[in-house]
Amino acid sequence: MDVKELAARHLEAARQRSLGLLDPVPEQDLMAQHSPLMSPLVWDLAHVGNFEEIWLLRTIAGLPAKDPQLDDIYDAFRHARKERTRLKLLDPAQSRVYISDVRGRVLDTLDRIELNPANPLLADGYVYGMVIQHEHQHDETMLATLQLRPGEYPFVEPEPGSVEPIAAKEVLVHGGSFLMGTNTEPWSYDNERPAHEVTVDSFWIDTVPVSNRDYLHFIEAGGYEEGRWWSKRGWAHRREQGLEHPQFWVREGSGWSRTRFGRREVLPLDEPVQHVCWFEAEAYARWAGKRLPTEAEWEKAASWDPQSSVKRRYPWGDSDPTAELANLGQRLFHPAPAGSYAEAASPCGCRQMIGDVWEWTSSDFVSYPGSVSFPYREYSEVFYGKDYKVLRGGSWATHPTAVRNSFRNWDHPIRRQIFSGFRCARDG
Repeated sequence: MDVKELAARHLEAARQRSLGLLDPVPEQDLMAQHSPLMSPLVWDLAHVGNFEEIWLLRTIAGLPAKDPQLDDIYDAFRHARKERTRLKLLDPAQSRVYISDVRGRVLDTLDRIELNPANPLLADGYVYGMVIQHEHQHDETMLATLQLRPGEYPFVEPEPGSVEPIAAKEVLVHGGSFLMGTNTEPWSYDNERPAHEVTVDSFWIDTVPVSNRDYLHFIEAGGYEEGRWWSKRGWAHRREQGLEHPQFWVREGSGWSRTRFGRREVLPLDEPVQHVCWFEAEAYARWAGKRLPTEAEWEKAASWDPQSSVKRRYPWGDSDPTAELANLGQRLFHPAPAGSYAEAASPCGCRQMIGDVWEWTSSDFVSYPGSVSFPYREYSEVFYGKDYKVLRGGSWATHPTAVRNSFRNWDHPIRRQIFSGFRCARDG
């Protein structure tokens, strides 16, 4: 498919997703702030249009700003999320008109834009891919907001597929070098580049993410009451916040339930645990006699085929994700049972490394050797350092366009509202 045609198709799919997520939500809920951690939903909606205008109309097409005041309101770095309700936000109707107008002009200009391979913004339609992924990432952010919102959110979901038996709970990945990152993924971000050789020692890694059943054993064994399983910072955070279980879990007599988009339901024991922070994942791993994998170990287990010495785009190979290979794009609105998608296992035998839950790693978010910030510092560079931990693999809420083996996500180790889980590793 022609790059321009592909870009137009993906732009439309992202917009349909954004509008479809918000259509069932009452206007007052779109304007409200449901958590100080999250923006009002209507801010996210107009923000994706403003980002698109800046990059595809002004930067690429050379057109003037439609309303320069919007740049201040919808700049993610100028106003903290908890302050955004005080801004003169476009209301839901105005936001829809604004993003529709931007999109119409983008498609009008797309026909006459030359995708000059000498221009890194235009080569392979990079800047269009960046805008498409950006909107899908905000759609996942809006799903996290909808999960925090009081009241039920309507959704219909198919039943997950069958789970095939797993031969082993963990597999040995032999030590040695592999290529980490990418030089070839056309829409990859600056923090994924460049590909570089990394050597890791042999290690064991879980074949599936830690399940709710597994995590419940940690709770019942007093894991939240014993400081020896927690790091010093983690224990202080657990005590300060009164953490006793994953977010959205509810103890009911001798059993457990969870709240999912306003619905109370029996805790599904076979699903990967989600809504746990890095400190909780670290404590569980220590209790289990293991640790969190480094992001290099995670990527090697997900991508490296030792037989051919070839790096895969996805655990199953180079073909794009489908519903048969991964749980992505809110198809299920929850993680599939641990052990699903046997045919999509990585070369070493790990399942569900793409989709279901973002997986915490032990690694700080730092740049790769030789990495260059592109096309703006605020995507990656300003976040590098020890304040953020890397997550890998995407979640059920991540769109297939916005995830791959080399993709790097990051967040503060205290964050739980994201769709985060983990798998464990240990030394070989």
